[in-house]
Amino acid sequence: MKINALFILLFVTAGLVSCDKEKDYNYADGTVGRSKIVNFPLIETKGDKLIILTQGATYTEAGANATLGGATTTYTTAGTVNTAQGGVYNLTYTASNPEGYTASDWRTVVVIGNDVSANNFSGTYLRAATGVTSTWTKTANGIYTLENPGGAGVGAGLTVIAVNYSGTKISIPHQISNDFGEVSSGSESYTLTPAPPQYSLVFFAGGYGTGVRTFVKQ
Repeated sequence: MKINALFILLFVTAGLVSCDKEKDYNYADGTVGRSKIVNFPLIETKGDKLIILTQGATYTEAGANATLGGATTTYTTAGTVNTAQGGVYNLTYTASNPEGYTASDWRTVVVIGNDVSANNFSGTYLRAATGVTSTWTKTANGIYTLENPGGAGVGAGLTVIAVNYSGTKISIPHQISNDFGEVSSGSESYTLTPAPPQYSLVFFAGGYGTGVRTFVKQ
């Protein structure tokens, strides 16, 4: 009888524990136990990251795909594009959730001004600080390939797109390179006089720092 009573007690206890476990998993929607489920937003730009247009061309905004918890959600766009004026226009797309967490993506639109058609910045430029050269090659009106944009000894072979978008204004627009991921430039200047021509910029890429780099045409 003692054995049977013990068996019955164990069976009842196991049943109560089992019921408690089932009850524990009966969570309210949007929660796990006492914890609230937080869905984080995701966003991805549609179309090309870098778009280059001529002045006066039509720009069609492709937008972005934004989701929250697997469902489409709204997003905001910061920045505008003026195709009537040469410039580098940076757009940022941002989605958020009710808790205030955000996710962003980007696009850069370059408008090549009509006033750069006579310019040709092709050539080899020496960075005296390292004794290393960078090479500009014109591929279209206002558009260049720039080899070794940072003028670094370890940067040979890296090629990015550089633009002369208005007058003598230059830029390495925000873009994705094959070797360094996202790259861009800042604090740019290009001077033709006094000879020889020279330019300066900050090259933003992994491991390059934030110092201004100056190059003189050879």
